[in-house]
Amino acid sequence: MERLFKSEIEKLKLGEGQTFQGEGILAVTKGLLQAGVSYVGGYQGAPVSHLVDVLTQATDLMSELGVHVEANTNEASAAAMLGASINYPVRGAVTWKSIVGTNVASDALSNLSSAGVIGGALIVVGADYGEGASVIQERTHNFALKSSMWLIDPRPNLETIVHLVEKGFELSEASNSPVILELRIRACHVQGEFAAKNNIAPELSSIKKGKHPAPFSYARLSHPPVTFSQEHQKIEKRLPQARQFITENHLNEFFEGDLQTVGIILQGGLFNTLMRRLAVLELADLFGNSQIPLLVLNVVHPLVPDEIIRFCRDKKAVLVLEEGNPEFIEQQIHVLMRKFDLDTQIAGKDIFPLAGEYTAEVMLKGLVDFLGEVEPEGIDLEQTRDIAIRLSTEKEAARHLLEEPLPPRPPSFCTGCPERPVFSAIKLLKEDIGDLHISADIGCHAFGTFEPFSMGNSILGYGMSLAAAAGVGSFQEKRTISIMGDGGFWHNGLQTGVLSGLFNKNDGVLIIMQNGYASATGQQYIPSSISTSSDLPVTSSIERTLKSLGVGWLRTVRTYSVSKMVEILREAMTSPYPGLKVIIADGECMLARQRRLKTENQKKLDAGKTVRIPRFGIDEEVCTGDHSCIRLSGCPSLTVKSNPDFLRDDPVAAINEDCVGCGLCGEVAHAAVLCPSFYKVEKVQNSNSRQRFLHRVRSGIIDWLAN
Repeated sequence: MERLFKSEIEKLKLGEGQTFQGEGILAVTKGLLQAGVSYVGGYQGAPVSHLVDVLTQATDLMSELGVHVEANTNEASAAAMLGASINYPVRGAVTWKSIVGTNVASDALSNLSSAGVIGGALIVVGADYGEGASVIQERTHNFALKSSMWLIDPRPNLETIVHLVEKGFELSEASNSPVILELRIRACHVQGEFAAKNNIAPELSSIKKGKHPAPFSYARLSHPPVTFSQEHQKIEKRLPQARQFITENHLNEFFEGDLQTVGIILQGGLFNTLMRRLAVLELADLFGNSQIPLLVLNVVHPLVPDEIIRFCRDKKAVLVLEEGNPEFIEQQIHVLMRKFDLDTQIAGKDIFPLAGEYTAEVMLKGLVDFLGEVEPEGIDLEQTRDIAIRLSTEKEAARHLLEEPLPPRPPSFCTGCPERPVFSAIKLLKEDIGDLHISADIGCHAFGTFEPFSMGNSILGYGMSLAAAAGVGSFQEKRTISIMGDGGFWHNGLQTGVLSGLFNKNDGVLIIMQNGYASATGQQYIPSSISTSSDLPVTSSIERTLKSLGVGWLRTVRTYSVSKMVEILREAMTSPYPGLKVIIADGECMLARQRRLKTENQKKLDAGKTVRIPRFGIDEEVCTGDHSCIRLSGCPSLTVKSNPDFLRDDPVAAINEDCVGCGLCGEVAHAAVLCPSFYKVEKVQNSNSRQRFLHRVRSGIIDWLAN
């Protein structure tokens, strides 16, 4: 059950004279429509999921404009869509999550960049980098350099972001090259407003269809021998055209300052953090006016040498702010200084950290160190140091006000998650047969690598778990277990894992978590999601697909049946069957289920029907306080409280109000033969007279027995 974006869709309809208010990624979506985009594709992933989610639900608006939208099965599929802009003057945009998505799409992107485009091609990448990241710490910058694709890193305010979306298409067309628009997490979620424009219906679209296909041109193929001439085109023609467009359209921004002997060159995405720290040091105001001159690189590749030289020429020292490593921008600036024989001192990674995100704390320390080293005239260095020391002292004092340090809060499965009981079952199995090699994967189930489960020897990519276990299985006595989500199965696992495993006759166990959605990215539909209109899979069921491929050992188990899951796992690990053994762990994503049930229950209540909501509890007089239930399931709704028996010291287990009634705690207790302290109750709404009578009778008997 996908989230509905009704209010967001209405914002996409705003036109001339109206003001758009909202967050960054939705502003990008509006910018695409204002730029006359013909087609949009992508694969969901934070922080850019909303882009495709909103457009796929805005069917009426897309039909009115003639914009074709696809929710692709992976990033490579999305990138290949941009091939439409190679031969036709149509604007296309695709989107995905950070470097991991770019890695999947890299083959198509490399070929696209080689052939070049005549219609604007824009890749919107959510730069999931730094402290808030959920992926490997790499940058898109190196890919842009490798494939000669221009990279935009916009200053994080909505006016600039939307302007650069529109200019990104123009830059692509002016230089016949694809353009990457990189949006950091904070840029995606920054709030603001901008003056909206009318949406533009594209000249070629699903409404205005072309009568004739493009004429054949071998020069448009990324295939030898033309790839050799295309390489020269990139450097000798497209690069100068891109630099000329960047200069003429002022895509990079110069901010004048009073202190002419120093300056700062920075990636556009760092602007807000820098300005706030300069304001703290009393070197800027809250309106973006800095005493130190700034060159904001909204386009970080290609750099324009004339702009760099003009900014640095009369300065004693320039600080380059560039997150991550290698320091591509700083290296290029050093080369330019030597080439043009300038003696401007360039500072960067010698002062700031070599790797990691430039947070506010890092930025403040780096600025103070830089200013202290170059000692520019017009700055009270003693005052800046005092401010930095005071902030550090205040932070330390605030930390000491806490009676004890805040406990760590690692990410975990949601309350009632259907994937949690699978790991409980594996934990119980390991008590019988010993430790196992478990190949983990991308998705919600990756939380199984945290306590109390601590399972997973490797994570090598979305849907890659079974492929990653292939080598291990050849030298392990016990069979390996690979865990994969249904989203990962359709994204990559079907080809790289299942087909490869069948082809090579690998003897391993694959558990597919079938929760019905791409849950980790926002509960988008996948090919095996059940359609609400027909109660059938949108495309195909995983079970039917596996059978058609020739999987001979296949079991489907309800995830919450822990004892049954342990039994099936033991069978898979000991079966004489020599090939791939697949267990489909079936259980709907609890967040989606609760959202669905909330709507269904409200309809029942409105119709006067009875609604029963299950909940679980623990009899504190029976609970022994050994807390095995907590260690085996780790459910957030399981906690402890003081023992009511003053003769016992151990706190008893308790279930808080977060319980969603999934029944896992009782299932685990039963499978592990732990204790009978769990009980189930039902919250009944709109009860009838018979139910109320039975409740009074039961309550009376219980009171009588209790007394």
